Amino acid sequence: MPDMSLVLVVVILALLFDFINGFHDTANAIATSVSTRAIRPGVAIVGTAVLNFIGAMVSTGVAKTIGGDIVMSPDLINAMVITSGLVGAIIWNLLTWWIGMPSSSSHALIGGMIGAILISAGTA
Repeated sequence: MPDMSLVLVVVILALLFDFINGFHDTANAIATSVSTRAIRPGVAIVGTAVLNFIGAMVSTGVAKTIGGDIVMSPDLINAMVITSGLVGAIIWNLLTWWIGMPSSSSHALIGGMIGAILISAGTA
């Protein structure tokens, strides 16, 4: 059984990643609509939040890809690999947000997980 403090760290990092994903990717999704004044910022943010929530509840394609198609052996995944992947994705999202570079949080998460697994288990 994994150490409960490490599980708590993973849960906190996952929630932090979700929060950062919200302000990071929402800006990418609504920037054109708001900058052209087609939609007011408040309406765009609420609409994006509602539709992102509905999308997460209806479709699990990204979760299935991350959970099953990137790493073929579940033995390679542990709490430390997940923690490292989340930290890498969080740092990348904050860096790209800070410099104003559009970037996908899903791609950051996949890259963080691949990097953590490569360091942990190698290319085999």
